Amino acid sequence: MDSTILQMQDITKTFPGVKALSNVNLSVARGEIHAICGENGAGKSTLMKVLSGVYPHGTYEGKIVFESEEAKFSGIKDSESRGIVIIHQELALVPHLSVAENIFLGNERERAGFIEWNETNAEAAKLMARVGLDEQPVTPVGQLGVGKQQLIEIAKALSKDVKLLILDEPTAALNDDDSAHLLDLLRELREEGMTCIIISHKLGEIEDIADTTTIIRDGQTVETLDMSDPASDQNRIIRGMVGRDLSHRYPEHESTVGDVVFEVKNWTVRHPTQADRIVVDNANLDVRAGEIVGIAGLMGAGRTELAMSVFGHSYGRGISGEVFMDGKKVDTSNVGKAIKAGIAYVSEDRKVYGLNLIEDIRINTTAAGLEKIAANGFVNGNEEIRIAEGYRKSMNIKSPTVMAVTGNLSGGNQQKVVLGKWLHTAPELLILDEPTRGIDVGAKFEIYQIINQLADAGKAVLVISSELPELLGICDRIYTLAYGRMTGQLPVSEATQEKLMELMTIEKEAV
Repeated sequence: MDSTILQMQDITKTFPGVKALSNVNLSVARGEIHAICGENGAGKSTLMKVLSGVYPHGTYEGKIVFESEEAKFSGIKDSESRGIVIIHQELALVPHLSVAENIFLGNERERAGFIEWNETNAEAAKLMARVGLDEQPVTPVGQLGVGKQQLIEIAKALSKDVKLLILDEPTAALNDDDSAHLLDLLRELREEGMTCIIISHKLGEIEDIADTTTIIRDGQTVETLDMSDPASDQNRIIRGMVGRDLSHRYPEHESTVGDVVFEVKNWTVRHPTQADRIVVDNANLDVRAGEIVGIAGLMGAGRTELAMSVFGHSYGRGISGEVFMDGKKVDTSNVGKAIKAGIAYVSEDRKVYGLNLIEDIRINTTAAGLEKIAANGFVNGNEEIRIAEGYRKSMNIKSPTVMAVTGNLSGGNQQKVVLGKWLHTAPELLILDEPTRGIDVGAKFEIYQIINQLADAGKAVLVISSELPELLGICDRIYTLAYGRMTGQLPVSEATQEKLMELMTIEKEAV
């Protein structure tokens, strides 16, 4: 049997005005975990869409050879029939259907036009056990967390007799425990002889799990690394991705901190549907002019709930407490009032809450501050283009025009559009919730530089992040949350991952 399961030869894919891939070559050995790394917009996802038939044969140049035969897939059904299954970053599950129904959606177990429910649930239970899920097959998917939903996607792939499993950013939205479980599962599948391709920006995971790593830069193959070579470390991957050494993950920055700009006192928030459940409990915090303040906490600690409730009561009910801007009490009871008070919030889910993906960059950039460019109910189109173009250039958004559809941009460039949208409102406080989730090291560095520039301009910046090294690398001071309550704060000069974790894991009874 040929040891090479897949070869993609001289793949070139062109969109109007943009060459996304140029003579890309990829060779994947049977039974290995093969990582694909590159900056946002490098062409990784485009290459996998070519492979899986999302971009059918005839819409690209080059050749795909799978299991020693040339493949000319006309769609996803074709590639799946050959055993190639892709799991996209945005999970394709129906929340109101059961786990079993989702696993066999489009691949139903039926006889004479009727679904065999006993067989469906029994087969689903076997697949669930294989991926480490102990829920009942009849459980609605919407009741499960994103980590378990990711496992359901893998169970769904296994139901299709998968030979080559492609995972696009599988751990981007997972906490550390769920990520570790998923990576263990991939190791088990490798032991069983399955081949996996994984796209990820988490270089520590790549270094830990991949057998081989192919680096793509600007739509071209740079090199393929043997990860058993001690020289194939994170720094080596970064150098290939960005074309230079990135000696520092976080740009150097000296803060000049002024007076308190933003302050929250005795902030309490109840769950939106469970009135007796307190999600944020009597929180107090402040941020000064020119200061970058972090909030650290485990999943469920109440970080996002705190930010969203402050920003226009976008989360929760029974909200009490006070918000002050420049020492004056302000009303933030709806989003409009929060913006008027000088607060902006970049949400953790840019695709759901941050952007209109079917609209262009121009409309997204000016959406939160239309009153600045409108008169008598009409938007000044020329001014709209001028403002969006200014942010496109200053933030290095990789798009030839602001008229490009935002949904076609890479994750890092979408994040820059969201930042531009809120900077257009000229906020005094910018709340950034997981600002670098799902983006590459190069784009992260650019985001950090933007954050530093805001602080240098005297703005107050509040950063929520699940990555403790990130908070330690960019913040001046860090608060910790556990079970909805503030458990401490440390200047970054005194903070370590161990000290933060200790404060983040204080038992509920002790909080």
